[in-house]
Amino acid sequence: MLLRVIMVVLFFGIMVGIGLYCKKHSTNVDGFVLGGRSVGPWLTAFAYGTSYFSAVIFVGYAGQFGWKFGIASTWIGLGNAFIGSLLAWVVLGRRTRIMTQHLSSATMPEFFARRFDSTALKVAAAVIIFVFMIPYTASLYNGLSRLFEMAFHIPYIWCVVVMAVLTGIYVIVGGYMATAINDFIQGLIMLVGIVAVILAVLSSQGGFLAALQGLSEVSDPDAVLVNGKVAQGIFNSFLGPKPMELLGVVILTSLGTWGLPQMVGKFYAIKSEGAISKGTIISTFFAVVVAGGCYFLGGFGRLFSNILATDGGNPAGGFDAVIPTMLENALKPESFLLTVVIILVLSASMSTLSSLVLTSSSTMTLDLLKGRVIKDMGEKKQLGIMRILIVVFIVISAVIAIFQYTAPSSNNLIAQMMGVSWGAMAGAFLAPFLYGLYWKRTNKWGCWASMLFSTVVMLANMLARSSFPTLLQSPINAGAFCMLAGLIIVPVVSVLSKKPDAALVENAFACYNKKVLVRQTEALGDENK
Repeated sequence: MLLRVIMVVLFFGIMVGIGLYCKKHSTNVDGFVLGGRSVGPWLTAFAYGTSYFSAVIFVGYAGQFGWKFGIASTWIGLGNAFIGSLLAWVVLGRRTRIMTQHLSSATMPEFFARRFDSTALKVAAAVIIFVFMIPYTASLYNGLSRLFEMAFHIPYIWCVVVMAVLTGIYVIVGGYMATAINDFIQGLIMLVGIVAVILAVLSSQGGFLAALQGLSEVSDPDAVLVNGKVAQGIFNSFLGPKPMELLGVVILTSLGTWGLPQMVGKFYAIKSEGAISKGTIISTFFAVVVAGGCYFLGGFGRLFSNILATDGGNPAGGFDAVIPTMLENALKPESFLLTVVIILVLSASMSTLSSLVLTSSSTMTLDLLKGRVIKDMGEKKQLGIMRILIVVFIVISAVIAIFQYTAPSSNNLIAQMMGVSWGAMAGAFLAPFLYGLYWKRTNKWGCWASMLFSTVVMLANMLARSSFPTLLQSPINAGAFCMLAGLIIVPVVSVLSKKPDAALVENAFACYNKKVLVRQTEALGDENK
């Protein structure tokens, strides 16, 4: 226990120390929000990955979808790696960096305002981020509860308070650069930790092949039928018992990152062309190991069903209990590896929390308050307000997390809270942002239609879920539906409505035509014709 406490204290000390070290990079808005647009490939790639994969993934999603889909849940992690990371970097990375700098936009709402010449669109986007970012932020704390109580016997409330305070300190002091450096360290811990945990869990079941064999013998309480007969070995099959639901999760958790402000914002800060190429490879590798590993691990959750009492085919303690129960029984209480797991979950939670609160505070300050609520807002005042709002967001999310944990009538799951937030934001922003980067015909009316559609659908799903078709009652599937619908809504509405101003469009796209010098390995010179 003493070693465990020392390691956690050392971890916190390093995080705060880096925040103090990076204070020099946070003397202006550009440095505080984007690190001066000078962040290299390793820091950017790890910042992207650690913001992507939080304790929500490790505890909530891996537990729930591993239980539902078995070993086929690994497809979710691979989708995250190749669609949510590799393809996102290839399609969005360079164009996002070029156009956002050309339009002098530091946030996604500001991009919409300048790309489509619509202040109202900026305000609407900022409000959507403010409303739906908070439940997402609150969900991050929940992944810590059982693990911290198991390892330290510390009440969940104190875990939330400590994590919130320490994350707030290094973000407030060091801004984006502090989060990027800390994300790199936290990412290394996540890489090592997830591999070690998988090996330990499989070892407790007699090895990989023995675990697969055990999974094939688990009966399906939902009695999946194939040709009128109960399917055997469904939980170690290629696509699992519910392929369509699995596809919905892959779409939401993979394609969703293309429209999340805290994820796209990482591309704003990239330093150079070389950083994009290297960052793409690093980010994809990170996602394969961490996301693929988390969902692969969760796929073996049913092997512990003799310990996890079931209720109607689901774990009686909820899906959030699956991963902690696996770890509790695979690792000895005094195990050093259990300490690594605790720091892994802390790293995953703090890295995503820092990214979310920085995104939320900068959006509120630059897109809602500046020039609107507060007319005269100089550089120092902007920085001061952003720091105050970071505290406000952290406090609100912590209070919600504590209330959700202690309320006797609350049955919200981590995955549900995150699903609503992801669905609303990604559904609202993915298509407008993607088309805004690539298609000149995109106009503000197409963006409005996508934002309104996704916001209304996800709010309705949250408030009147039972009235939705069965497939869309899940916030996961509803979010995936909104994203795909947006990809149709934006071009259709844009074509049917008034063309955007030609001068506005040409000014936005002029950045792509600017000539730059490149190495001869990338392009042959004219003299070589």
